[in-house]
Amino acid sequence: MGYLNNQVVTVDAILTKKGRELLAQNDGSFRITQFSLADDEIDYTLYNPTNPKGTAYYGQAIDNMPLLEAFPDENQIMKYQLSTLPRGTAVLPVLDLGFSAITLKQGASLAITPQTLNYLGNDTAFETSGYTATISDVRTMSTFNGTGIQTTAAQQQNSTSTTTLGTNVSSTVIGSQINLRATTVNTLFGANTTLSTTLTVVGLDSGARLTIPVTITQTSN
Repeated sequence: MGYLNNQVVTVDAILTKKGRELLAQNDGSFRITQFSLADDEIDYTLYNPTNPKGTAYYGQAIDNMPLLEAFPDENQIMKYQLSTLPRGTAVLPVLDLGFSAITLKQGASLAITPQTLNYLGNDTAFETSGYTATISDVRTMSTFNGTGIQTTAAQQQNSTSTTTLGTNVSSTVIGSQINLRATTVNTLFGANTTLSTTLTVVGLDSGARLTIPVTITQTSN
């Protein structure tokens, strides 16, 4: 990972994991059909409409911010993807998981049905394309899957869902319902009585994103 020269216009594009797999096939089937844009590095609070130099300098501090090179880890970059919303949208969509934090005992199960608030003129809505859910350390789960979405993208994602993040292995699934079952493996706890991880859910249509903590409590030694 490095920084880009923000003094020139640069387009730094990389392929997703699936894109690299298709490119490696080298059979002529590779076609770029989708792309995402994000503004992770931008701190909009730096916009200064009182700059004494005039309107051309209101965004000077933002223009001078460093830009990161692209890298293929959706848990570290592209967190704040740009999305197109209907004209006249007054409030941004937000996710409601029904939980601000999750605590599960060993072997306990939980089904989460995400909802999107303030979306498409509705107080509450379910997104047609479903939701991605990423557990940052899949070792804390004996079951982690998504159900209810039958698109090709969902089937591909749910069949190859793990990514190594440092010493942890994350897992990402797609569904309208996310199913979790806490691990029953005692050796993962070591000298501790709890395991900690995070669950990140993203609406595939709205781009709304929410991360909550997940705690697994040991029930036996």
